Amino acid sequence: MMVRTRTFAVACFLLYGVGSVRCFSPSRHRAGRPHHLVSAPLGESRSFSPGHRAGLLLASTSAAMEEEDGGSKDPPLFEAPFKGIARDYKMRLPLYGSDIKDGLNSQCLAATLFLFFACLAPAVGFGSLFGTVTSGAIGTMEMVSSTAMCGFIYALSSAQPLTIIGSTGPVLAFVATLVQFANKANLPFLPLYAWTGIWTSGILLASSVTSASNLVKYLTRFTDEIFSCLISFIFVIEAAQNIGKSFSSTFTKGLLTLTVAVTTYTTATVLRGLRNTVYFTKGIRKNVSNFGPTLGVVAGALVARWAKLSQGAEAALPALAIPQTFATTSGRPWLVPLADLPVWARWGAFFPALMATVLLFLDQNITVRLVNNPQYKMQKGRRKNSMLDGMHADLLVISGLTFVTSLLGLPWLVAATVRSISHVRALSVFTESGKLKSTIEQRITGLSIHGLIGACVLFDKPRSVLTTIPTPVLMGLFMFLGTSALPGNEMWERVKELFKDAAVAPKERWSAVPRKITKLFTAIQILCLAAMVYVKESPIGVLFPVVIALLAPLRFGLEKIGIIKTEYMEVLDED
Repeated sequence: MMVRTRTFAVACFLLYGVGSVRCFSPSRHRAGRPHHLVSAPLGESRSFSPGHRAGLLLASTSAAMEEEDGGSKDPPLFEAPFKGIARDYKMRLPLYGSDIKDGLNSQCLAATLFLFFACLAPAVGFGSLFGTVTSGAIGTMEMVSSTAMCGFIYALSSAQPLTIIGSTGPVLAFVATLVQFANKANLPFLPLYAWTGIWTSGILLASSVTSASNLVKYLTRFTDEIFSCLISFIFVIEAAQNIGKSFSSTFTKGLLTLTVAVTTYTTATVLRGLRNTVYFTKGIRKNVSNFGPTLGVVAGALVARWAKLSQGAEAALPALAIPQTFATTSGRPWLVPLADLPVWARWGAFFPALMATVLLFLDQNITVRLVNNPQYKMQKGRRKNSMLDGMHADLLVISGLTFVTSLLGLPWLVAATVRSISHVRALSVFTESGKLKSTIEQRITGLSIHGLIGACVLFDKPRSVLTTIPTPVLMGLFMFLGTSALPGNEMWERVKELFKDAAVAPKERWSAVPRKITKLFTAIQILCLAAMVYVKESPIGVLFPVVIALLAPLRFGLEKIGIIKTEYMEVLDED
């Protein structure tokens, strides 16, 4: 227990000590520093809202908050209680009406259908894994129910509703470790899980109240790119592994699985890219592109259906497994019996809660930081040059959801990177030349996605339809999710540049940096990515957030000791 306690303490020290390392490079935070990706000033015309009144309201609320907080002044690490939360909601709530109206269009419908499958499939998959590691205490029904309930509440009440929440691998690893500890200490798992979640909720509440999410300002593109690549690779690798396992039964079934997955992936990719071609009319290109992933699911399902009809039962593929009744996996009551845990263990649950806090805090805030990236040109509830807006209110919502799910014995959910980025990109609006013009900022898609998932939990007919969708179709969708999040990630672009002929390759933003420095910077990011994969897949996977926390000190150490000069780092790691 002492070793675990020291580990938890070290993790929290790393999280809250990042700021001391950041001060080595004061030149990185210059007041009012321009950014080449920052969108137009607030006074210019907007394309995100159909009404001029909404645009005026947006400009007035953002300008008022900038004036109140001193413009783009660097915020302190911690603020007066509730100041950050109040600021987030003060900027976003006046736009709630436009958040509803702006979501009533065909592009949002396409995004809803796409993300419905993209959110349901991981929920079912993680639910099965949770059922295995917890011996049925938390299973598929709990995971899908948590996804529907928490996702709906988050879309309804958050300050950045384009973020999609779900379960993650590190949370699963933590729960597995908690199960092992409960068995060794002869403690009931669910009450221990509930008390750990209650403590975690309290610490997250304190973090949101004091605006502790301001610590994320010490993270940079260096960390964002590595984390984003990791999550993308996880989706692609998981899909490839599942397809590979299908060959262990019969070669024919394995080949059919591969065909269905590739059909789904290729259809989704080709149709999504149609907007950048000259075929058909602009309206057709736009609509087919928006519905591309959904049409990919339909195409893959039709291929599987054709194979089954023509070849019989031998060509039947495994389908999405959703529980047939709305009840807990083990038949237990929904409320966890908190009193079953000894008093000493209730207080002792504070220590594993420290690690859970680090997990949820980092996963949540890094993903929201990626969603808030200026490249997506979002304006609602945002101050100029700020990537922190909305984080404090959203962490408050996560704190409340963690408390409720702990009482019910449901999985804890947090911002899911690939699903969130896919959501944002599905809502992106492009110019005729293919450049991103704006993002449709609204709440309808989030509410609809999780409302549909809830319908699958509560009603028989939607559930019966979904159980006919073969899992290889979802594996193809996983590959699409993973690969579609990579374009625009400069680490990925630099990795591809390693194999390009510099003499003929087009110039990039970082081309002014010597090529050997660019290669060194990219190689360091690749090594960090490999280290994160190793830790995640090892028996110490629960320490995964510690590795994430170490990325910030590493990045500033590279600059401080002169491995990469400041002028080069400011180009390669420009926010």
